[in-house]
Amino acid sequence: MKEQRTLIIIKPDALQRNLLGEIITRFERKGLKIIGLKMIQLEDALLDEHYCHHKGKPFFESLKNFMKSAPVVVMALSGLNAISAVRLIAGATKGYEADAGTIRGDFSISGQANIVHASDSPENAENEIRRFFKDNELFNYNRADFDFVYGEEERGE
Repeated sequence: MKEQRTLIIIKPDALQRNLLGEIITRFERKGLKIIGLKMIQLEDALLDEHYCHHKGKPFFESLKNFMKSAPVVVMALSGLNAISAVRLIAGATKGYEADAGTIRGDFSISGQANIVHASDSPENAENEIRRFFKDNELFNYNRADFDFVYGEEERGE
């Protein structure tokens, strides 16, 4: 199995509702490794690039305004099958459709104020990580519990 990297944006609604610690804890408890973490205020140019696939849609300006309404926390995570694991933890995009036990299922009932953004593919994950992090802001280290998070066959032993 190959280790993957993925990006999470903890959105303004999560910060305003004091959910940051709870969200980070869920990813850490799953066994994912935090390789980058910072708080930023998003601006139009970065949002235009990140959400270019939504440009021209009726909700685009509303989405940008929401994402600029308060700081966000961007987090790069790594782990075996990290992208699918993160998306499972995050839950369906629309909070009212997300399963109980997921971040969105537990904390959101909205399609826009849905707590987190999670990369949806290996290609998008790498592009998004490069968009939000410089190389010197990402860290490569061994987690002490790696051998207890993954089985021998998954670790390639």
